[in-house]
Amino acid sequence: MIERYTLPVMGRIWEDQFKYNTWLQIEIFACEARARMGEIPKEDVKLIKQNAKFDMKRISELEETIKHDVIAFLTNIAENLGPESRYIHYGMTSSDIVDTALSVQMKTAGELLLNRLNDLLSELKIRAIEHKHTICVGRSHGMHAEPTTMGLKFTLWYEEIKRDITRLQSAIHSISVGQISGAVGTFEHLSPKVEEYVCNKLGLSPAPISTQVIQRDRHAEFITSLAIVGATLEKIALEIRHLQRTEVQEAEEYFSKGQKGSSAMPHKRNPIISERIAGLARLLRGNSIAAIENIALWHERDISHSSVERVIIPDSCIVLDYMLDLMTKLIKNLIIYPDNMIKNLNLTRGLIFSQTALLRLVDKGVIREDAYRIIQDMSEDIGRDINKSLKDELINSKEVRNYLTEEEINNIFTNEHLLNNVDFIYSRTIDETKETN
Repeated sequence: MIERYTLPVMGRIWEDQFKYNTWLQIEIFACEARARMGEIPKEDVKLIKQNAKFDMKRISELEETIKHDVIAFLTNIAENLGPESRYIHYGMTSSDIVDTALSVQMKTAGELLLNRLNDLLSELKIRAIEHKHTICVGRSHGMHAEPTTMGLKFTLWYEEIKRDITRLQSAIHSISVGQISGAVGTFEHLSPKVEEYVCNKLGLSPAPISTQVIQRDRHAEFITSLAIVGATLEKIALEIRHLQRTEVQEAEEYFSKGQKGSSAMPHKRNPIISERIAGLARLLRGNSIAAIENIALWHERDISHSSVERVIIPDSCIVLDYMLDLMTKLIKNLIIYPDNMIKNLNLTRGLIFSQTALLRLVDKGVIREDAYRIIQDMSEDIGRDINKSLKDELINSKEVRNYLTEEEINNIFTNEHLLNNVDFIYSRTIDETKETN
């Protein structure tokens, strides 16, 4: 991933230094396991631990000739050892260290992403509680529907992030497996106890069965889980982009002092963070398709997945880390305009209360189809004439006044009843009694 979108902690997980360190750990742990079983002199393991080193420049030089990164790594390690080098990589295949190390990287990256998600969850909770009773219009199909609250928007996003956390936890569990099972996964030259020891040291579980490679449905689950998180972030970003439109102006990304929005138009304050998040979410979705394509391998053990994963796994982790950092700051600093929300609520001159009016007529005994016709005809007239409102049309309608008094009509156009069940919704989602971390 380009440096622009790479944050330092996540970036280091995918650097060669981290990878080679993990490869070396795996080789040393395998030697330790065999020493415990009496297959290697403990003195030789001590020498391996003291002297086994690698040099990334030297590995690159060797790979130019060898054309195999694992063999280049092992050759470089052997250059720093004596006869004890014969115990390195004994009975193992390349994927034993590559796949096991990749699991360590994905687990480490996944746990970092979980921390990011929990940070975002905390900010969403704060904003949900803050705007629990901030009334705004609810939209469906892009059109004004009925009133809702800004807090409920934050609560909706909060609940989805909770599901994303659950999905990612499951995906991390699925990928937290290793293998030290040999060329075709049959443990022909190594005891399964070696695999068990190595995996335990690395915080992994042994894959119940491997075939030379860990099966790629696990990796696909991980990458698609990241893509779903990205889609959630895009969903939030898309709504913020809409709310920031000049014609709406109900919310706005924080615009820092000295920031500029356009090279041509000094007045512009564009939702660039939300747009960036929306764009990067597409990258995650594309990578998820590639991860699914990697599941099918010739005889369950070719390496056609390898070249793809060198790109999509680091990039997906790095990009989502960056996106979560952006979104957490965006939510924390998001500017809300309650006065504009009230102004927008009144744009349709009471039409957002059309269902309430319909139901009050039904409550009085009017057939639903007739009540619907009455309100719909009025709504069409109001939409064409800016001097008309639904309240006035109801009050002036002889047909309506046969059923509703003026006081009953006035009661239709109040916001109090909108909030009757907000506490109930919050009770199912956000626990307001607990402090936010």
